[in-house]
Amino acid sequence: MASTVGAEVTLLSRLPGGVNGGAVRVQLGGTTPAVLKAVPRAHDHHLDETLRAQRVAEHMRRHGYPTPAWLGVGATATHVWHLMELVDAAPASALTPSLIEQLMEIIELQAGQASEPYDHWSYAWRVATGQEIPTDGSAVGETPEQSGLRRSIAGLAGHSPAVSVLVERVRLLCADAPPPRDAPDMVHADLATPNNVLVRGGAVVAVVDIGNAGSGTRATDLTALAWYTFQDPLLDGVRRRLWARTLDLVGWEGTAVLAAAHILHMLEIPIRGGRQKVVPAVVGRGHRALDELNALR
Repeated sequence: MASTVGAEVTLLSRLPGGVNGGAVRVQLGGTTPAVLKAVPRAHDHHLDETLRAQRVAEHMRRHGYPTPAWLGVGATATHVWHLMELVDAAPASALTPSLIEQLMEIIELQAGQASEPYDHWSYAWRVATGQEIPTDGSAVGETPEQSGLRRSIAGLAGHSPAVSVLVERVRLLCADAPPPRDAPDMVHADLATPNNVLVRGGAVVAVVDIGNAGSGTRATDLTALAWYTFQDPLLDGVRRRLWARTLDLVGWEGTAVLAAAHILHMLEIPIRGGRQKVVPAVVGRGHRALDELNALR
């Protein structure tokens, strides 16, 4: 790390948040605070994907997007790491109506800012419809993580009768949805996780964990926020605004595809992790989301 960033790197303490990979506070050159995230290598292209995320962060920062600067990226034989500037703010403990409204404004900064060929929009369509990647080279390939998730999602229906019913409902809802024609926007892809939203005095000052960012439609991030709002009745009002904005951006079929793909991902996570107790609640929330969408048709 020291050779990459040109300064001594001193480990200081673990930071809150960092659910997936963990975050550590460090000091560069004895004076500059920074954040280190290091995760085990998942596949041969892991470093390339992290470098892609760095390029997305740099591109978006030039357009006023509130994400910290990346100070260095590298890898060892076993891990991939990146250093970014430390923002003097705390992770949100939960997303309130005010924070979600602010995030909706931040998401508008993503409009037309696709800079890397990593298409979350087409991937969501394949997940929702059960389609495979064309073998004629007409589609951008998936990352290893996306391919693994899509294969795992394909087997969800065998988990239980209740899950099977929801999966079948999702497939029928999206059966005739056409594939997206373009992917014009930057997509954060994890903006609804409260720990990824840094706040100070009730204001969002930064969004972090941009490692899975790519291209697509910014409605992807709005859909993830809409899913989050089902946790609290106080968020019902802001969810109506999220649905309305998503419908404006991608229409009803596009909104259904994004919602369906998100529901399937939210099912896959606890099932893969063996957290069977939460699956019925996810199934119930999935049906509720689809009911609301059908009412908006």
